[in-house]
Amino acid sequence: MGNINITDKAISKIQEVLSSQKMKYFRIKVKGGGCSGFQYIFKSDNELNHEKDEVFNFNDLKVLIDKNSLEFIDQSELDYKEEMIGSSFSISNPKAKNSCGCGSSFSI
Repeated sequence: MGNINITDKAISKIQEVLSSQKMKYFRIKVKGGGCSGFQYIFKSDNELNHEKDEVFNFNDLKVLIDKNSLEFIDQSELDYKEEMIGSSFSISNPKAKNSCGCGSSFSI
């Protein structure tokens, strides 16, 4: 099993979003695409696939990452940033060789 860290600020925002949507889980997925080759997908979810998903517990928050995606983001950190131009989740990924300016896609 891999490892991922989530900052307190991101945990708080995720819990707020899940509560407002009445959802159980926060899912992080990596898929092909974006301007750098791979892109991060963040979404709320109520479905857990016991065969494909790894579950990470942060206080009362359950984060799901499918095993294929975890290979790309193992040892990464998820943060939530609030800036004048907007707010968003961002991943600091030690495996990423390049990333796009918006931070939503990367290459390995």
